[in-house]
Amino acid sequence: MTGVVGVIGLGAMGSGMAANLVAAGHTVAGFDIDPRRRSSAAEAGVRIEDSAGAVGAISEIVIFSLPTPSALADVASQMTVHGREGLLCLETGTFPLAAKTAARDVLAASGIELMDTPVSGTGLQATEGTLVVFASGSGEGFDRARAVFRAIGRSSHYLGEFGNGSRMKYISNLLVVVHTLVVAEAHVLGMAAGMDPATVQRLAEDSTGSSKMLEIRGPMMVIDDYPPAGRLDLLLKDAEIIKDFARTAGAPTPLLDAALDVYRRASAAGMGDFDGAVLCRHLETEAGLER
Repeated sequence: MTGVVGVIGLGAMGSGMAANLVAAGHTVAGFDIDPRRRSSAAEAGVRIEDSAGAVGAISEIVIFSLPTPSALADVASQMTVHGREGLLCLETGTFPLAAKTAARDVLAASGIELMDTPVSGTGLQATEGTLVVFASGSGEGFDRARAVFRAIGRSSHYLGEFGNGSRMKYISNLLVVVHTLVVAEAHVLGMAAGMDPATVQRLAEDSTGSSKMLEIRGPMMVIDDYPPAGRLDLLLKDAEIIKDFARTAGAPTPLLDAALDVYRRASAAGMGDFDGAVLCRHLETEAGLER
């Protein structure tokens, strides 16, 4: 058991992590700017505070589950005013590394540690407590956060110096972005060929071509239902960050480049708030297919 664990940002990811921390026996304090999310988290046993700073003032460890780099900068600023010296913050988002480094430096000036701890998984995995944590920063911070990581995920990995967590997340999400599109292509090929989607899904999962994205997103494609567990626009945001990082690193990304074009078209067609599996519907529309 740690002391109070804070969660700032109670969207699909943050609410799932907060609920699993409560279930594991932690005292959890939380805040979100959306009153509906605050109300839902309170029903799950989260103690709701009136600001991000108030969460930092009473917590030993605070998870950041935030939507944008500007939100991260704002929350970091609040932590410097209200957070206690020795506070450990865990940044779980997928952002440009420069944004995380800037937040780390701001917090360090007030005696607060920020670890770069992005998580792999969608809102569904957050709810199930099966996220994978890519942690980087101090070894002491990783040890302090072990109980938190056990509550929110199925595994956690310490990767050394700050920033390596994000680097690993970029690599992992490149696979997510490309594999999601490949699964959509396969299902649309099956439809165009007159195959039953449920049969295609079942046999593809049993084949050498199977993947996590086939297992997670393929069933949504079979029934043409895309609840926003991992919104397409968030995948597109991540893909743009990964592309910029790869360009800086000097790594070619031909499949990511091709996928980005399809993601952008699907987003422009109004599909951004659906799960990324909606790429299947987008490709069906482009092909003129009807179920």
